[in-house]
Amino acid sequence: MLEEGRPRFWVLPRLCWAILRFSLLPLLILSIGCLIYCVRCQRMQQTQLEPLEAHVAELQLNLTVPRKDVTLHWEAGPTLGRSFTLGPGLEKGQLHIHREGIYRLHIQVTLANCSSACGTVQHRATVTVGICSPAAHSIVLLRLHFGQGCTVASQRLTRLALGDVLCTNLTLPLLPSRNTDETFFGVQWVYP
Repeated sequence: MLEEGRPRFWVLPRLCWAILRFSLLPLLILSIGCLIYCVRCQRMQQTQLEPLEAHVAELQLNLTVPRKDVTLHWEAGPTLGRSFTLGPGLEKGQLHIHREGIYRLHIQVTLANCSSACGTVQHRATVTVGICSPAAHSIVLLRLHFGQGCTVASQRLTRLALGDVLCTNLTLPLLPSRNTDETFFGVQWVYP
C-alpha cells in the first residue's frame, strides 16, 4: 500500500541539495576573495617592476645674468645642447626639488682666465652647493676649495625634501668658465 503524499525517495535529493547550496555559498565567497587578492598582488608587482618616473637635471651656467653676488645661476633646455630637466624645476636660475628622496648631486666649476700661477684670491676661492630655501632647512651640502688649481669637481648622495631649492655659490670676484664641458651642475634622483 502506498502512503499518501510524496514518495520518500525525494527527501534524500532535497537534503543533498540543501547541504550543497549552503556549502557552495561560502565556497563562492572564498573564491571571489581569492580572486580579488590575486588581482591586487599582481597590480602591486607590476607597480614595483615598472620604473619610476625619472627626476634628473643637467644644467649649464647662465652668464647672461650680471654677476653681482656669489650665487651662480643655471639654465637648461633643448636649445642649449646637453642640458635638461626632467622632474626638478628651474626658477630664476635655481633648482627646485619636486620629489623627496635620495639624490646624487654633482658639480664641476672651472675658473675663467685661470692659470696655476694666479694670486692669493684663487687660493681662498670656494664653490658651495647648499639648500638655500626653505630657510629652516638651509644647509651647505658641498664646500670645494680651489687651492692652487683652476677646477674643482665633486659629487655626493644626499636626501632632499620636496620644496628644497639648491643654490651654488662662487667666491667673488672670480668668474666661472663659459665652456659647458668645464662648468656644469646636476642632480639625479636615485631612491625614495
